[in-house]
Amino acid sequence: MKTLTVKINERTKIGKAFIAMFDSFKGFEEIEIIETDYGQVNEERSIYSSEFVEKVKKAEANIKNGETTRLNPDDIWGSLGLK
Repeated sequence: MKTLTVKINERTKIGKAFIAMFDSFKGFEEIEIIETDYGQVNEERSIYSSEFVEKVKKAEANIKNGETTRLNPDDIWGSLGLK
Protein backbone atom coordinates (compact mmCIF):
# COMPACT_ATOMS: atom_id res chain seq x y z
CA MET A 1 0.00 0.00 0.00
CA LYS A 2 1.25 3.49 -0.83
CA THR A 3 0.25 6.78 0.82
CA LEU A 4 0.40 10.00 -1.17
CA THR A 5 -0.01 13.53 0.14
CA VAL A 6 -1.17 16.02 -2.47
CA LYS A 7 -1.56 19.76 -1.96
CA ILE A 8 -4.22 21.08 -4.35
CA ASN A 9 -5.15 24.69 -5.00
CA GLU A 10 -8.89 24.12 -5.34
CA ARG A 11 -9.45 27.60 -6.81
CA THR A 12 -7.62 26.84 -10.05
CA LYS A 13 -9.04 25.07 -13.09
CA ILE A 14 -6.57 22.16 -12.82
CA GLY A 15 -7.16 21.93 -9.07
CA LYS A 16 -10.92 21.65 -9.56
CA ALA A 17 -10.39 18.96 -12.23
CA PHE A 18 -8.05 17.03 -9.93
CA ILE A 19 -10.58 17.11 -7.08
CA ALA A 20 -13.35 15.98 -9.43
CA MET A 21 -11.18 13.03 -10.49
CA PHE A 22 -10.52 12.13 -6.85
CA ASP A 23 -14.22 12.38 -6.02
CA SER A 24 -14.96 9.80 -8.72
CA PHE A 25 -12.86 7.24 -6.78
CA LYS A 26 -14.62 7.67 -3.40
CA GLY A 27 -16.86 4.60 -3.79
CA PHE A 28 -14.06 2.07 -4.32
CA GLU A 29 -12.72 -0.11 -1.48
CA GLU A 30 -9.24 -0.27 -3.03
CA ILE A 31 -8.68 3.48 -2.66
CA GLU A 32 -9.14 5.38 0.59
CA ILE A 33 -9.26 9.16 0.28
CA ILE A 34 -8.65 11.15 3.46
CA GLU A 35 -9.34 14.86 3.20
CA THR A 36 -7.40 17.17 5.55
CA ASP A 37 -6.57 20.83 5.79
CA TYR A 38 -3.06 21.81 4.74
CA GLY A 39 -2.21 22.89 8.30
CA GLN A 40 -2.97 19.45 9.68
CA VAL A 41 -0.64 17.75 7.23
CA ASN A 42 2.09 20.25 8.01
CA GLU A 43 2.04 19.48 11.74
CA GLU A 44 4.12 16.36 11.10
CA ARG A 45 6.91 18.42 9.53
CA SER A 46 7.67 20.93 12.23
CA ILE A 47 10.60 23.27 11.79
CA TYR A 48 11.43 22.62 15.46
CA SER A 49 13.37 19.60 16.67
CA SER A 50 11.47 17.06 18.76
CA GLU A 51 13.81 17.73 21.71
CA PHE A 52 12.95 21.44 21.65
CA VAL A 53 9.22 20.71 21.46
CA GLU A 54 9.50 18.38 24.46
CA LYS A 55 11.35 21.06 26.48
CA VAL A 56 8.66 23.63 25.70
CA LYS A 57 5.87 21.20 26.64
CA LYS A 58 7.68 20.35 29.90
CA ALA A 59 8.10 24.04 30.70
CA GLU A 60 4.40 24.65 30.03
CA ALA A 61 3.47 21.78 32.35
CA ASN A 62 5.80 23.13 35.06
CA ILE A 63 4.23 26.58 34.81
CA LYS A 64 0.75 25.07 34.97
CA ASN A 65 1.71 23.08 38.11
CA GLY A 66 3.31 26.13 39.75
CA GLU A 67 6.81 24.65 39.54
CA THR A 68 8.57 27.81 38.41
CA THR A 69 11.23 30.17 39.68
CA ARG A 70 10.47 33.88 39.54
CA LEU A 71 13.43 36.06 38.73
CA ASN A 72 13.81 39.63 39.90
CA PRO A 73 15.34 41.47 36.92
CA ASP A 74 17.07 43.88 39.31
CA ASP A 75 18.72 41.02 41.27
CA ILE A 76 18.90 37.86 39.12
CA TRP A 77 21.68 36.19 41.17
CA GLY A 78 19.82 36.89 44.39
CA SER A 79 16.62 35.44 42.92
CA LEU A 80 18.48 32.21 42.22
CA GLY A 81 19.96 32.11 45.73
CA LEU A 82 23.51 32.50 44.41
CA LYS A 83 24.43 35.72 46.14
